[in-house]
Amino acid sequence: MNTQHHILQRRIATPLGPLTAARSATGLSGLWFDGQKHHPGALDVPEDDGRDPVLSATEAALKAYFAGRDFTLPPLDPAGTAFQREVWQALLAIAPGASDTYGHLAGRLGRAQAARALGAAVGRNPISILIPCHRVVGADGSLTGYAGGLERKKALLSLEGCAA
Repeated sequence: MNTQHHILQRRIATPLGPLTAARSATGLSGLWFDGQKHHPGALDVPEDDGRDPVLSATEAALKAYFAGRDFTLPPLDPAGTAFQREVWQALLAIAPGASDTYGHLAGRLGRAQAARALGAAVGRNPISILIPCHRVVGADGSLTGYAGGLERKKALLSLEGCAA
């Protein structure tokens, strides 16, 4: 991952463990649980002093999310390939309390034969929770892969009232 994309970071406590939030010059560029797969490791960027508007909006969104309230997304700026960004944008269309399958999502993007590539892009999502990759499940509804761990995926879906 290109950590040069990040310019500032903040630690955020959540009921599922601490997150590191990072921002770029234009928006939220990363949100990772400690120990999460594809976590970039220690970021060589300054810690926020609590006044950054993007990181404050991120923290407010997460607090509202975990309290079951509506929230406004901060500006998002995940770094990735054009295909990854297309997939991550599609994830934003999966409503809270709903889920989608890798195959259906690939078909919705007009790439029905690319379910595996789509799955890899979902797994590389650098903005946990707010770009809801946890809402993607296996073809049979099973909880498959989540970079933050299947227990967290299960907890997030449960919090949203998803039957998956």
